[in-house]
Amino acid sequence: MKEFLMLIRGGQEKYDSVSPSEMQKHMEHWQQWMSGLAKEERLLGGQPLLKEGNTITEGGNKVIDRPFAEGKELVGGYLLIKADSLDQATMMAKGCPSFEYDCSVEIREIAPLA
Repeated sequence: MKEFLMLIRGGQEKYDSVSPSEMQKHMEHWQQWMSGLAKEERLLGGQPLLKEGNTITEGGNKVIDRPFAEGKELVGGYLLIKADSLDQATMMAKGCPSFEYDCSVEIREIAPLA
């Protein structure tokens, strides 16, 4: 079995405008989806990410300390999963509750270390 990273991007504008009851329902969808992945022993980990962070450039000599811009490119969280193939990981990602808020999910296989 291979490992894959799901990067969940965007949707921040819609997340910021939902009512507490809508957010509670959305979080229940997340709990159901992730519980299903865990029950199938496919979920290795995952967390939401804060907007604040650093970017290091110029060979490690320059650090830019800032909140990341909102929008569809903002990475709001990640999941680490196990799947037999990229196609299977893609099918698993189609159940991501963040699609309710116009997010996108990028699926990348983690390369094994030689």
